Amino acid sequence: QVQAVESGGGSVEVGGSLRLSCAASGDVASIYAMGWYRQPPGKDREMVATMSVGGTVDYGNAVKDRFTISRDSVKNTMDLQMNHLKPEDTAVYYCIYFGGRQGSYHDYWGQGTQVTVSS
Repeated sequence: QVQAVESGGGSVEVGGSLRLSCAASGDVASIYAMGWYRQPPGKDREMVATMSVGGTVDYGNAVKDRFTISRDSVKNTMDLQMNHLKPEDTAVYYCIYFGGRQGSYHDYWGQGTQVTVSS
């Protein structure tokens, strides 16, 4: 089992920046990838950014060149730096760790944190 606890988020004006963090605990050795998803009001959850433990990174089209995912493998934390924020970035943001071994895989979600961008 992996526990994921988020911090950060809040309200910011258009063009501003925010940084989200997610700390993993428990069976962190089983983690093989991680990422961030978001769910805007009234919409489905969507991928924001993902990163494998090998360092392969992928971003959703809406956030490319504005958001950066990073990790600290010593502290078992993951961050999402969000720059040039837009009103359409308003959403609940969730971190996720993908873990497992020997054919048994699980998704471990954080509790979610609200990001509100106002114009």
